[in-house]
Amino acid sequence: MTGGEYQKQKILLVEDDLHVRTCFESLLEFDGHEVHAVDGGDAALEVLEQKKFDLIITDYWMPHMKGDELARLIKQRWPSQPVILASGSMSSFHASDSSVPGVDCLLTKPFSLTELREAILWAMSLHADNQLLGPDLTGLLGGQPDEPNAPRRPPG
Repeated sequence: MTGGEYQKQKILLVEDDLHVRTCFESLLEFDGHEVHAVDGGDAALEVLEQKKFDLIITDYWMPHMKGDELARLIKQRWPSQPVILASGSMSSFHASDSSVPGVDCLLTKPFSLTELREAILWAMSLHADNQLLGPDLTGLLGGQPDEPNAPRRPPG
């Protein structure tokens, strides 16, 4: 899934672990995305006051502000902002839980580049009025989401 299959995005990456942040940023840049990385929720909110992003990807477990709290604050201020919540410990969430406020997609660490790409496509599809995605997004994702504000794990 490279080239013209989906648009390159301007992404705000929120991850407190320097090594994970660097790897995550490299994966996103490998796919041609423009990435601005910060180490926590407060820094993310400051950047969001200054710049617009197509997508925000945030870690869950961070000091001072967890990712779900950041997502909720983002959606209060910018309701149509796509947000992916990434965590290595999704045990905090149940597979059937679709009520994580502000989260469009859940991404479990560790993940493959394919899973990351699918999560980006899925989150962006929920806000398709903000983006023009590839020509056959519905086939790739297995259909359009039926609840636009419900967080999802991408198919696969």
